[in-house]
Amino acid sequence: MRFALFEPDIPQNTGAILRLAACLGVAVDVIEPCGFVWSDRHLRRAGMDYLDQAQVVRHDSWPAFLAAHGAGGGRLLLLTTAPAASRLHDFRFAPTDTLLLGRESSGVTDAVRAAAHAALRFPMRPGTRSLNVALAAALAIGEALRQTDLLPGPPP
Repeated sequence: MRFALFEPDIPQNTGAILRLAACLGVAVDVIEPCGFVWSDRHLRRAGMDYLDQAQVVRHDSWPAFLAAHGAGGGRLLLLTTAPAASRLHDFRFAPTDTLLLGRESSGVTDAVRAAAHAALRFPMRPGTRSLNVALAAALAIGEALRQTDLLPGPPP
């Protein structure tokens, strides 16, 4: 199970996602360009000392990520606020899935959307636009790890 962050532009969200990933043992692909300097103090502030424990692979571009992802296999699953065929909690995850999160300011491009094996949406109340990307990541990875029995730590 992995995260892929498409051109993230808010360092605090990226730091929070890296902290989440470090705590859960989930690798993260960062697809550049980022909208901030990677060593930005806000990234460090949100990720705290967990950044050193995060498994991060940085890719120079979307094509570079696709080349690397294709070699590793697994489905690419886009988390979206746009109309999608599947609701997150109705979808059946697999251990080799990569959860793709779009740019906070503009989501993903049509080419990125077309490359995804599935687009998953969160059920939300009418009149609401979206969740914070780090919160969306937490909800999605929690459900995916629960379904695949990959939650870290000993069973209760």
